[in-house]
Amino acid sequence: MRKLLITVALGAALVGCGKHQAAPQNATDASFEAKLQEQLLDAKPGSVIDIPAGHYSLTRGLSLRTNGVTIKGAGMDKTVLSFKGQVVGPQGLLVNASDFTIENLAIEDTMGDALKIIQGKNITIHGIRVAWTDGAKTSNGAYGIYPVKTQNVLIEDSVAIGASDSGIYVGQSTNAIVRNNRVEQSPAGIEIENTVNADVYGNTATNNSGGILVFNMPSLLVEGHSTRVFKNKVFDNNHANFAANGSAVASVPPGSGVVVNSNDKVEIFDNDIADNQTANIIIASFYSTNYATKTGVAAGYNPYPEGIYVYGNHLKGGGNSPGLLEFKALKTAVYGINGSFPDVVWDGYANPKYKDSPIPADARICLQDVNGVLNADGPNGYKHPSTDMKPFECTLPKLPPVVLNPEPKI
Repeated sequence: MRKLLITVALGAALVGCGKHQAAPQNATDASFEAKLQEQLLDAKPGSVIDIPAGHYSLTRGLSLRTNGVTIKGAGMDKTVLSFKGQVVGPQGLLVNASDFTIENLAIEDTMGDALKIIQGKNITIHGIRVAWTDGAKTSNGAYGIYPVKTQNVLIEDSVAIGASDSGIYVGQSTNAIVRNNRVEQSPAGIEIENTVNADVYGNTATNNSGGILVFNMPSLLVEGHSTRVFKNKVFDNNHANFAANGSAVASVPPGSGVVVNSNDKVEIFDNDIADNQTANIIIASFYSTNYATKTGVAAGYNPYPEGIYVYGNHLKGGGNSPGLLEFKALKTAVYGINGSFPDVVWDGYANPKYKDSPIPADARICLQDVNGVLNADGPNGYKHPSTDMKPFECTLPKLPPVVLNPEPKI
């Protein structure tokens, strides 16, 4: 079908002329907001909604429910949708549609999530900036870029700053690629949760509480597995954790680089991970989250990380000032006041069904090219930690690359 070009130009909307005039900076007229929402509501499959350069102030959340629509701006620093005065929300843009593309614009200061996409297939998010411009606050929206219950998702060349939960989050989804993004000033920079088949690469995560998280939470429709985290730069993620109390990421210690929690078949390789003050890599079970006491363990849920393979990373510094009091005490007890945690910290929770039998090869935690590991002995209150590397000296089959079908076209 021939694409229908719908140009959103504030000047044209005001004067009714036929030319597509570029919108002026600091445009605040309510007619722009009404026109944009009208075009989202009236869009047909194949429509392209083109938003020219300008700073647009909106008071209400936007929504799209039509498949096959593209929203385009002039650049993430040129086309800015500001929700600083939002009175009706909670999202900035809520999309419940497939074959959706959004590119080259910014969404700022939303009451809730900035860009939420739910239950769609073939989603492309390219060159998007989401930010809360007044700094890190618990009152900021929880999620920046937030596809959930989706299939075939590409998030690339985007920026997320200041979300109160996760800057970029992919949840309960299948086949996701998160690449070449920058995430800052959030409790979780990038979070892959309950998702099957995800590739996370080429990203920069810095100044978050946790850089890159791969989680599996109970009572969700999808049990996640098979995530590759590679070729990322994950450094100085030492920001105070300002997530809402009781949320899953509220338990992430400030100073966490890459964190795996309760997920299976996770491969972490060829990353530059440095100077994360709790630990550069943390592997933990659901029992180490403050969320565990709130929800309990659902029937059929596996709370243990299994099939974790860490190798070939470039690791430096970190572990010198853990972000939790119990971790500070543990570090001092094992390594002394001036010591540091090693590259990898494991909470020590293991699946009890393997207590009296060897752990199957595909359920092991395998570590290579690391400067030590600490088994924190969480089940016994950190009383008997171990630094023995021998249980982790193994290899696992490498995961295949994620393939999006159809391949996104930008």
